[in-house]
Amino acid sequence: MSGSVSAPQHLTSQHDVSAFDCAVPELNDWLKRRALQNEGTRASRTFVVVSDGRVVGYYALATGAVAHAVATGRLRRNMPEPIPVMVLVRLAVDRAHQGTGLGSALLRDALLRTLAVAETVGIRAILLHAISEEAKRFYLHHRLAESPVEPMTMMTTLADVEKAIGTSRDRDQ
Repeated sequence: MSGSVSAPQHLTSQHDVSAFDCAVPELNDWLKRRALQNEGTRASRTFVVVSDGRVVGYYALATGAVAHAVATGRLRRNMPEPIPVMVLVRLAVDRAHQGTGLGSALLRDALLRTLAVAETVGIRAILLHAISEEAKRFYLHHRLAESPVEPMTMMTTLADVEKAIGTSRDRDQ
């Protein structure tokens, strides 16, 4: 790792993803083969960070919903069925940048971006499916809770995100 890392930006065809390797083939392949296609169809939005001209980390977001049965008690309280959520579709950091805090920074950016979107669109929480036990530990460390019926499904309410990040919205009611 030699250069500084850019702020997260929308993935475009101009970004060099060819050398990206996070040590998880599924995450590498998704970035290289699916992310740009999903951008074009608006199925998800991918945000990348760049160092020395190449992508060294990314995350992707999409809207979704979760059934009450899968949600934590705190999340489902007084909510419709299904509950509107933002899905953190993928998050990965190149091997050369792992252990530097980049993953935490990408997660924070995804959470902040979700809070901003929630000012326009109804979103109760952020949800993700951890790809491994190591990933699950990362998300638990960042205070996401596991689903009571699907232990690799992690979630947190946006109210909890606001508390953790130290932001709050002006509630005119």
